[in-house]
Amino acid sequence: MKTSVLLLVLAALTCGLAQEEDNAVEELQVETLVKPESCSLVSSMGDTMQIHYTGKLMDGKVIDSSLSRDPLVVELGKRTVIAGLEQSLIGVCAGQKIKATIPAHLAYGKKGYPPTIPGDAALEFEVEVISLTQQTQWQKMVNDVFPLLCLALVPTLLGLVGLYLYKKANAQKPNKKKAKDKKSKKK
Repeated sequence: MKTSVLLLVLAALTCGLAQEEDNAVEELQVETLVKPESCSLVSSMGDTMQIHYTGKLMDGKVIDSSLSRDPLVVELGKRTVIAGLEQSLIGVCAGQKIKATIPAHLAYGKKGYPPTIPGDAALEFEVEVISLTQQTQWQKMVNDVFPLLCLALVPTLLGLVGLYLYKKANAQKPNKKKAKDKKSKKK
């Protein structure tokens, strides 16, 4: 009986240590696997990329891959992918292949993505950048200025509506009794 309890405790400790090792990643780590000879165009926020990726848990289990379908289109800054993957795609060029080791807080966090990704799981992505398109000046203006303009317009419009309603509520209303008195005096 003592032996079986001891084995159970030992197994639990071993599993706990193995999980700690898997999730020991605290910071985003990006390793360049392949870099093209010429890299004149480097990605930055707002750029659009087409990528192929393979995502794995730290034990090597594949959780998702785009290799059997069309490349994934990612617009940096739009949060279309997990934060760690988006951060790892800044500063790369078309044709480059990277390996990103992403800590849980930059992936799916404490909740994970059941049943595929457990909570507090660090992930590893191998990514190939198929194409890179930098944002135009018009896109930059729409992405940077338009949201600020909307933030300024909403309170302004609400203020104007409030002012209109205030003036309408406090406007002098013709009194029916006074109108009748004026008519009777005229006769």
